[in-house]
Amino acid sequence: MTLTITDSNRVRTLTLDRPEVLNAFNEALYEATAVEIQRAAEDDEVAVLLLTGNGRAFSAGNDLNEMQSRITDPAMADQGSHFTSMIEALTDFPKPLICAVNGLAVGIGTTILGYADLVFMSSDARLKCPFTSLGVAPEAASSYLLPQLIGRQNATWLLMSSEWISAEKALRMGLVWKVCEPDELLADARRHAEILAAKPIPSLIAVKQTIAEPYRPGIEAATERENAHFARLMGAAANADALTAFADKRGRAGA
Repeated sequence: MTLTITDSNRVRTLTLDRPEVLNAFNEALYEATAVEIQRAAEDDEVAVLLLTGNGRAFSAGNDLNEMQSRITDPAMADQGSHFTSMIEALTDFPKPLICAVNGLAVGIGTTILGYADLVFMSSDARLKCPFTSLGVAPEAASSYLLPQLIGRQNATWLLMSSEWISAEKALRMGLVWKVCEPDELLADARRHAEILAAKPIPSLIAVKQTIAEPYRPGIEAATERENAHFARLMGAAANADALTAFADKRGRAGA
């Protein structure tokens, strides 16, 4: 099980469900999430999509074991990634998307918030973009979406520092719309989702399209730039050293 799907009052909830690895995205989870986002887009009974995580993390980002395999295994290196499928599904999703950040959000767990129309965050959750600590480039058009959302300097710190950001700081930055007590997060996010879901779906789509459409060229251009930098840096010395250190740390923890 990688993803749990529930429906209530025209709100579809997708719950990232790999709690044993803090909901880290592997290819299976990227693919499942992309497919379900597309299904929600096409389902006339779904007005709003709510994304959250199971356990103590929203998502710990990319599965680093799988990333290392892509570097060391030529067969995997030549394969495409469903990461692209998920980002395309998010970019094209025509209805309101709400994220409820229930815990740790790392890498794509943070950059995915650039595609959300509303973000709710637990007061004890934290965010981090560890790209520089992994020796790689930004992803998911975050180099474009985050400056648009939170300003250039806030985006610079988030993308360059690899430092943790608290819920309150994320709120001040404008990355998050509302901070909730942990036991109130999902109920509050769902309550707001149902307010939107009670409205006519064509009207919701029209509002979202008029807001989001001007950003599409920027998303496409940023994705192309990021992919080029990522391809150049992935497997290079800094990235290889970081992944080796991660593997060694996991090995010592399991010993």
